[in-house]
Amino acid sequence: MRVNFDLSGKVAVLTGGAGVLCSEISKQLGAVGVKVAVLDLYLDKAREVADEIVSAGGIAIGVNADVLDKESIKAAKEEVLRAFGKVDILINGAGGNKKEATVTDELKFFDLSVDAMRWVMDLNFLGTVLPTQVFGEIMAKQGTGNVINISSMSAFTPLTKVISYSAAKAAINNLTQWMAVYFNHNYSRNIRVNAIAPGFLLTDQNRYLLVDSKSGNDTDRGKLIKEHTPMGRYGSPDELVGAVIWLASDAASFVNGAVIPIDGGFLAYAGV
Repeated sequence: MRVNFDLSGKVAVLTGGAGVLCSEISKQLGAVGVKVAVLDLYLDKAREVADEIVSAGGIAIGVNADVLDKESIKAAKEEVLRAFGKVDILINGAGGNKKEATVTDELKFFDLSVDAMRWVMDLNFLGTVLPTQVFGEIMAKQGTGNVINISSMSAFTPLTKVISYSAAKAAINNLTQWMAVYFNHNYSRNIRVNAIAPGFLLTDQNRYLLVDSKSGNDTDRGKLIKEHTPMGRYGSPDELVGAVIWLASDAASFVNGAVIPIDGGFLAYAGV
Protein backbone atom coordinates (compact mmCIF):
# COMPACT_ATOMS: atom_id res chain seq x y z
CA MET A 1 0.00 0.00 0.00
CA ARG A 2 1.34 3.39 -0.98
CA VAL A 3 0.97 6.05 1.72
CA ASN A 4 -1.05 8.94 0.30
CA PHE A 5 -0.64 12.41 1.78
CA ASP A 6 -2.13 14.12 -1.29
CA LEU A 7 -4.78 16.75 -0.50
CA SER A 8 -4.90 18.52 -3.86
CA GLY A 9 -8.43 19.50 -4.85
CA LYS A 10 -9.80 19.10 -1.33
CA VAL A 11 -11.79 21.93 0.26
CA ALA A 12 -10.86 23.01 3.79
CA VAL A 13 -12.76 25.35 6.09
CA LEU A 14 -10.79 26.87 8.98
CA THR A 15 -12.48 28.79 11.77
CA GLY A 16 -10.27 31.33 13.46
CA GLY A 17 -8.51 31.22 10.12
CA ALA A 18 -6.84 34.62 10.51
CA GLY A 19 -5.33 33.78 13.89
CA VAL A 20 -1.67 33.02 14.51
CA LEU A 21 -1.99 29.25 14.24
CA CYS A 22 -4.69 28.80 11.63
CA SER A 23 -3.40 31.50 9.30
CA GLU A 24 -0.19 29.49 8.98
CA ILE A 25 -2.12 26.24 8.53
CA SER A 26 -4.34 27.94 5.92
CA LYS A 27 -1.35 29.16 3.90
CA GLN A 28 0.41 25.82 3.93
CA LEU A 29 -2.75 23.93 3.00
CA GLY A 30 -3.14 26.33 0.10
CA ALA A 31 0.43 25.58 -0.94
CA VAL A 32 -0.31 21.85 -1.27
CA GLY A 33 -3.35 22.36 -3.50
CA VAL A 34 -6.18 22.63 -0.99
CA LYS A 35 -8.97 25.11 -1.71
CA VAL A 36 -9.15 27.12 1.50
CA ALA A 37 -12.03 28.97 3.11
CA VAL A 38 -10.59 31.24 5.80
CA LEU A 39 -13.36 31.95 8.30
CA ASP A 40 -12.89 34.62 10.92
CA LEU A 41 -14.83 37.10 13.02
CA TYR A 42 -12.79 39.84 11.35
CA LEU A 43 -13.50 39.73 7.62
CA ASP A 44 -10.66 42.06 6.63
CA LYS A 45 -8.12 39.79 8.32
CA ALA A 46 -9.66 36.68 6.77
CA ARG A 47 -9.39 38.27 3.35
CA GLU A 48 -5.76 39.22 3.98
CA VAL A 49 -4.87 35.57 4.64
CA ALA A 50 -6.88 34.44 1.61
CA ASP A 51 -5.17 37.06 -0.58
CA GLU A 52 -1.76 35.78 0.52
CA ILE A 53 -2.75 32.26 -0.50
CA VAL A 54 -4.01 33.45 -3.88
CA SER A 55 -0.88 35.56 -4.44
CA ALA A 56 1.21 32.43 -3.86
CA GLY A 57 -0.74 30.56 -6.54
CA GLY A 58 -3.39 28.92 -4.38
CA ILE A 59 -7.18 29.12 -4.23
CA ALA A 60 -8.83 30.73 -1.21
CA ILE A 61 -11.63 32.96 -0.01
CA GLY A 62 -12.04 34.99 3.17
CA VAL A 63 -15.40 34.63 4.89
CA ASN A 64 -16.93 36.37 7.89
CA ALA A 65 -18.17 34.01 10.62
CA ASP A 66 -18.93 34.22 14.32
CA VAL A 67 -18.46 30.72 15.74
CA LEU A 68 -20.89 31.49 18.57
CA ASP A 69 -23.69 32.49 16.19
CA LYS A 70 -25.15 29.55 14.29
CA GLU A 71 -26.91 31.76 11.74
CA SER A 72 -23.59 33.44 10.98
CA ILE A 73 -21.98 30.03 10.45
CA LYS A 74 -24.84 28.95 8.19
CA ALA A 75 -24.36 32.07 6.09
CA ALA A 76 -20.64 31.27 5.84
CA LYS A 77 -21.51 27.71 4.78
CA GLU A 78 -23.59 29.01 1.88
CA GLU A 79 -20.74 31.23 0.77
CA VAL A 80 -18.28 28.32 0.91
CA LEU A 81 -20.62 26.05 -1.06
CA ARG A 82 -21.16 28.72 -3.71
CA ALA A 83 -17.41 29.03 -4.15
CA PHE A 84 -16.31 25.40 -3.84
CA GLY A 85 -19.38 23.14 -3.88
CA LYS A 86 -18.31 20.87 -1.02
CA VAL A 87 -16.40 20.69 2.25
CA ASP A 88 -13.84 17.93 2.83
CA ILE A 89 -11.98 19.25 5.86
CA LEU A 90 -13.11 21.31 8.83
CA ILE A 91 -10.46 22.69 11.17
CA ASN A 92 -11.97 24.16 14.31
CA GLY A 93 -9.31 26.72 15.10
CA ALA A 94 -11.34 29.42 16.85
CA GLY A 95 -10.55 29.57 20.55
CA GLY A 96 -8.42 31.26 23.14
CA ASN A 97 -8.23 32.60 26.66
CA LYS A 98 -9.07 35.89 28.37
CA LYS A 99 -7.04 37.79 30.93
CA GLU A 100 -10.10 38.35 33.10
CA ALA A 101 -10.57 34.56 33.34
CA THR A 102 -6.95 33.97 34.39
CA VAL A 103 -5.67 33.75 37.96
CA THR A 104 -2.84 36.20 38.69
CA ASP A 105 -1.21 37.70 41.77
CA GLU A 106 -3.70 40.53 41.51
CA LEU A 107 -6.75 38.46 40.52
CA LYS A 108 -7.51 35.52 42.79
CA PHE A 109 -9.59 32.48 41.85
CA PHE A 110 -12.30 33.66 44.23
CA ASP A 111 -12.73 36.91 42.31
CA LEU A 112 -12.73 35.66 38.71
CA SER A 113 -15.52 37.04 36.59
CA VAL A 114 -18.28 34.55 35.82
CA ASP A 115 -18.90 36.29 32.50
CA ALA A 116 -15.22 36.01 31.54
CA MET A 117 -15.05 32.32 32.48
CA ARG A 118 -18.26 31.63 30.56
CA TRP A 119 -16.88 33.49 27.52
CA VAL A 120 -13.77 31.29 27.46
CA MET A 121 -15.81 28.10 27.87
CA ASP A 122 -18.24 29.13 25.15
CA LEU A 123 -15.58 30.23 22.69
CA ASN A 124 -13.55 27.05 22.94
CA PHE A 125 -16.29 24.44 23.40
CA LEU A 126 -19.40 25.81 21.70
CA GLY A 127 -17.12 27.51 19.16
CA THR A 128 -16.16 23.98 18.12
CA VAL A 129 -19.59 22.37 18.44
CA LEU A 130 -21.55 24.90 16.35
CA PRO A 131 -19.28 24.90 13.25
CA THR A 132 -19.23 21.10 13.36
CA GLN A 133 -23.03 21.03 13.45
CA VAL A 134 -23.16 23.22 10.35
CA PHE A 135 -20.26 21.89 8.27
CA GLY A 136 -20.45 18.36 9.67
CA GLU A 137 -23.95 18.09 8.26
CA ILE A 138 -22.46 18.56 4.79
CA MET A 139 -20.03 15.72 5.49
CA ALA A 140 -22.87 13.53 6.77
CA LYS A 141 -24.70 14.03 3.46
CA GLN A 142 -21.52 13.48 1.42
CA GLY A 143 -20.58 10.40 3.41
CA THR A 144 -16.97 11.59 3.66
CA GLY A 145 -15.05 14.21 5.58
CA ASN A 146 -12.46 15.11 8.15
CA VAL A 147 -12.85 17.23 11.26
CA ILE A 148 -9.74 18.40 13.12
CA ASN A 149 -10.19 20.11 16.47
CA ILE A 150 -7.61 22.14 18.36
CA SER A 151 -6.91 20.87 21.86
CA SER A 152 -4.07 21.87 24.21
CA MET A 153 -1.57 20.56 26.73
CA SER A 154 -3.92 21.90 29.39
CA ALA A 155 -6.51 19.33 28.35
CA PHE A 156 -4.39 16.48 29.75
CA THR A 157 -3.24 18.07 33.00
CA PRO A 158 -4.77 21.44 33.85
CA LEU A 159 -2.28 24.28 33.78
CA THR A 160 -2.19 26.67 36.70
CA LYS A 161 -3.89 30.04 36.27
CA VAL A 162 -6.03 29.20 33.19
CA ILE A 163 -9.02 27.54 34.84
CA SER A 164 -11.68 27.93 32.14
CA TYR A 165 -9.29 27.39 29.25
CA SER A 166 -8.05 24.11 30.74
CA ALA A 167 -11.59 22.89 31.38
CA ALA A 168 -12.73 23.86 27.89
CA LYS A 169 -9.84 22.09 26.18
CA ALA A 170 -10.44 18.96 28.27
CA ALA A 171 -13.98 19.11 26.92
CA ILE A 172 -12.58 19.30 23.37
CA ASN A 173 -10.75 15.99 23.87
CA ASN A 174 -13.95 14.35 25.06
CA LEU A 175 -15.95 15.95 22.25
CA THR A 176 -13.46 14.72 19.65
CA GLN A 177 -13.96 11.13 20.76
CA TRP A 178 -17.72 11.56 21.01
CA MET A 179 -18.04 13.00 17.51
CA ALA A 180 -15.80 10.33 15.98
CA VAL A 181 -18.17 7.65 17.27
CA TYR A 182 -21.31 9.61 16.43
CA PHE A 183 -20.49 10.21 12.77
CA ASN A 184 -19.34 6.61 12.21
CA HIS A 185 -22.36 5.04 13.91
CA ASN A 186 -24.97 7.32 12.41
CA TYR A 187 -23.69 8.49 9.04
CA SER A 188 -20.52 7.11 7.52
CA ARG A 189 -17.41 5.19 8.45
CA ASN A 190 -15.56 7.47 6.04
CA ILE A 191 -15.87 10.50 8.32
CA ARG A 192 -13.06 10.94 10.83
CA VAL A 193 -12.77 13.33 13.78
CA ASN A 194 -9.41 13.95 15.43
CA ALA A 195 -7.58 16.72 17.25
CA ILE A 196 -4.12 18.15 17.63
CA ALA A 197 -2.86 19.33 21.01
CA PRO A 198 -0.22 22.02 20.55
CA GLY A 199 2.39 22.54 23.20
CA PHE A 200 3.58 26.01 24.02
CA LEU A 201 3.66 28.47 21.15
CA LEU A 202 3.91 32.21 21.68
CA THR A 203 0.64 33.88 20.67
CA ASP A 204 -1.08 37.17 21.42
CA GLN A 205 -3.23 35.35 23.97
CA ASN A 206 -0.43 33.98 26.15
CA ARG A 207 2.41 36.41 25.56
CA TYR A 208 1.58 38.42 28.69
CA LEU A 209 2.04 35.26 30.77
CA LEU A 210 5.30 34.11 29.16
CA VAL A 211 7.23 37.26 28.23
CA ASP A 212 8.01 40.22 30.47
CA SER A 213 6.60 43.26 28.67
CA LYS A 214 9.38 45.55 29.92
CA SER A 215 12.51 43.43 29.47
CA GLY A 216 11.35 41.06 26.76
CA ASN A 217 12.80 38.16 28.75
CA ASP A 218 11.00 34.99 29.79
CA THR A 219 8.80 35.32 32.85
CA ASP A 220 9.20 32.74 35.62
CA ARG A 221 6.33 30.84 34.01
CA GLY A 222 8.03 30.99 30.62
CA LYS A 223 11.27 29.66 32.08
CA LEU A 224 9.41 26.84 33.79
CA ILE A 225 7.68 25.83 30.56
CA LYS A 226 10.97 25.60 28.68
CA GLU A 227 12.51 23.63 31.54
CA HIS A 228 9.64 21.14 31.32
CA THR A 229 9.82 20.86 27.55
CA PRO A 230 12.55 18.32 26.73
CA MET A 231 13.30 20.14 23.47
CA GLY A 232 13.88 23.31 25.51
CA ARG A 233 11.98 25.81 23.37
CA TYR A 234 8.59 27.04 22.24
CA GLY A 235 7.10 25.59 19.09
CA SER A 236 6.22 27.58 15.99
CA PRO A 237 2.90 27.52 14.12
CA ASP A 238 4.39 25.88 11.03
CA GLU A 239 5.32 22.86 13.16
CA LEU A 240 1.63 21.99 13.48
CA VAL A 241 1.07 21.66 9.76
CA GLY A 242 2.60 18.23 9.18
CA ALA A 243 0.22 16.59 11.64
CA VAL A 244 -2.75 18.45 10.15
CA ILE A 245 -1.90 17.28 6.62
CA TRP A 246 -1.41 13.73 7.90
CA LEU A 247 -4.74 13.69 9.76
CA ALA A 248 -6.63 15.20 6.82
CA SER A 249 -5.14 12.80 4.29
CA ASP A 250 -5.64 9.12 3.48
CA ALA A 251 -2.30 8.47 5.20
CA ALA A 252 -4.30 8.61 8.47
CA SER A 253 -7.25 6.59 7.12
CA PHE A 254 -7.55 4.48 10.31
CA VAL A 255 -6.88 7.31 12.77
CA ASN A 256 -10.14 8.36 14.41
CA GLY A 257 -10.99 9.89 17.78
CA ALA A 258 -7.31 10.60 18.47
CA VAL A 259 -5.69 13.63 20.07
CA ILE A 260 -2.15 14.13 18.77
CA PRO A 261 0.31 16.05 21.01
CA ILE A 262 2.67 18.42 19.18
CA ASP A 263 4.58 19.64 22.19
CA GLY A 264 8.33 19.05 22.07
CA GLY A 265 7.91 16.27 24.64
CA PHE A 266 6.13 18.37 27.29
CA LEU A 267 3.43 15.76 27.92
CA ALA A 268 5.99 12.97 28.23
CA TYR A 269 8.06 14.68 30.94
CA ALA A 270 7.20 14.28 34.62
CA GLY A 271 9.74 16.91 35.67
CA VAL A 272 12.25 14.44 37.17
